[in-house]
Amino acid sequence: MVPAKGGRMSSSAVRVTDPVEALVVEQALALVRELKQSCQTAPHGQVLAQVERVAVAAGRELTRKALEAVLNQQAAAAEEKGRPAVPAPARGGGNTKAKPPVR
Repeated sequence: MVPAKGGRMSSSAVRVTDPVEALVVEQALALVRELKQSCQTAPHGQVLAQVERVAVAAGRELTRKALEAVLNQQAAAAEEKGRPAVPAPARGGGNTKAKPPVR
């Protein structure tokens, strides 16, 4: 993202490429709005402390949701692609009903 003239970002500066990115951008905007609201409602002399508490909690939640969305997207892509066929190892043990071959 590159700020427009005057140091402000233009509203078209962010381009998302998939639904997960759109979700994270939307949640980040919600976080910023929550921080702004917290600044407005904090008691005099306690703005920094209150906003830091909000930032830490909401930042963790944003990170958790972003990680969850990315991992779900990756898992869905892997399922769609399918796994390569590989031999499954036989479980060791003597519970086989078949008799061993005669030699």
